[in-house]
Amino acid sequence: MPKEFSRTLRLNAQFQRELSALIREELTDPRVKQVSVTAVSVSPDMRNARVSMSQLGSDAELAAAVKALNGAAVMLRHRLGKVLKLRHTPALSFVADTALREGNRIGVLIRQATEADRAAHPEQAPEPPEEDAED
Repeated sequence: MPKEFSRTLRLNAQFQRELSALIREELTDPRVKQVSVTAVSVSPDMRNARVSMSQLGSDAELAAAVKALNGAAVMLRHRLGKVLKLRHTPALSFVADTALREGNRIGVLIRQATEADRAAHPEQAPEPPEEDAED
């Protein structure tokens, strides 16, 4: 019977926690303020790790933060190796996670389409449900 949580999944979660703390506490670069590590994916051979991150702000600020973190990847890898005490610490590759931005953009588009439809067809607007008054 396989283990409930594989070693790779446990390491992904541990790397995510430790990298978040290291970025928050160790890096002083203003480009990486308010960066969130959203996911870590470690390769099965433990040689590479892909770190997805997001940040509040514009796409240009996110790209600058990714560039800054990729520049600091060697230092972060060294510190991560000291904290976790692993035989092989994977090489870190930071990438922008735009899923939250895309989800928000799609939500705004749906809201705009719904409002435009209600304005164009006011006679078909659903009536709000009636509430029963209880004594």
